[in-house]
Amino acid sequence: MKKIIAALLIATLLPTVAIAAPPKPTQAQIDAAKKIEAEKKAAADAAAKRLNTAKKTLKQLAAISVAKTKLYNQAVTELKMKTKAADIAMKHLQAAQASVSAGKRAIGKMALNAYVMGSGFTDFETILNSDGPQDLADRMSTLDALGDNNSNALDRFKSAEVVASSAQKAADVAKQAQAAATIKVSAAKKEADIARAMQQDEVDRLQAVQDKLAKELAVAQKTRLTLEQQRQLALLEEANAGIATTVINQSKIWPDTGFTGRSSTRSTEEMRTKAVAFAQKQVEARKPYVWGNEGPNSFDCSGLVYAAYRSAGLGWPNWDRLNSSLFWVATKRVKLTELVPGDLLFYSYKGTVSTIHHITIYAGGGMMWEANSKDRGLLYSSIYSVKGLMPYGGRV
Repeated sequence: MKKIIAALLIATLLPTVAIAAPPKPTQAQIDAAKKIEAEKKAAADAAAKRLNTAKKTLKQLAAISVAKTKLYNQAVTELKMKTKAADIAMKHLQAAQASVSAGKRAIGKMALNAYVMGSGFTDFETILNSDGPQDLADRMSTLDALGDNNSNALDRFKSAEVVASSAQKAADVAKQAQAAATIKVSAAKKEADIARAMQQDEVDRLQAVQDKLAKELAVAQKTRLTLEQQRQLALLEEANAGIATTVINQSKIWPDTGFTGRSSTRSTEEMRTKAVAFAQKQVEARKPYVWGNEGPNSFDCSGLVYAAYRSAGLGWPNWDRLNSSLFWVATKRVKLTELVPGDLLFYSYKGTVSTIHHITIYAGGGMMWEANSKDRGLLYSSIYSVKGLMPYGGRV
């Protein structure tokens, strides 16, 4: 039991979450909290399953997108090759067209020469009209040269036309292939990218849902654990109070065996005055004592202390609902001779922190406001009317 109490005391010194629930939850409340926790866990598990499925789909679509991108890059490379081939074909076309133009100019020149020399310029006329053997030889050489030039020019012209036609067709085919490849690979890549982007949006949405449910599950787990802890603490205080009624030879005031508490306080004189006024009002209203209650219609001893300072303005995280033993740890030690109204008084059946079973609010003049018991209710009484007073008070 001492180990459990010590663990609870240590846990109280650590940051906790304030839970808007009665300080002594019923088992039904704890069961309800467990049910909510189970529902949150089921929802979180289902969301995690959907998220994992979506992530797998995203992975598959990403692989497809990568494959399409690879094809796109290949098509771009092929496109560059086709563009280069089209450029070469165009150069061939331009060269062929230049040859055709040259052939046309050569034929035109020959036609002009024939016109200038006369239409009767024949081999027989050349022989008859020659001025001698040398002139005849020159005329015959010129005729042969003209014949060769005419023949070569015509051949080049015909070849140039063939090459030009072929080059034009090759250039047209290359450009068509270029356009088709561009449209095809661009469409495929765009489709893959859109599919991946849409799936990424779905994954992000499901991730947000999963994160939200995970937080809700964590809150539900904390709520359940806190309710269980609060119930255990309340039951412990109730048990200590029951034991205290059967323990004999309790000291009126226990000796100081070395006690420590907080090094600082959280309340002001104004807060302490308000807390005392609140406690007085509850006592004078003759409200009943009920285990685990903190008002507004009934109180137990630690519930009255908690409600009094809460009404004075102390709230979470500086002030939380604890049991008597834990309020001892959470307050600053004050000698009994230095008490001021609003300080807390503690009672133990063995003079130890773990056996503290009762807590009250000092009213001044050796008197206190307290929620005493089921039988006696809320009282204004002497601080010595309850046996087992601890040698120090506690300043909030």
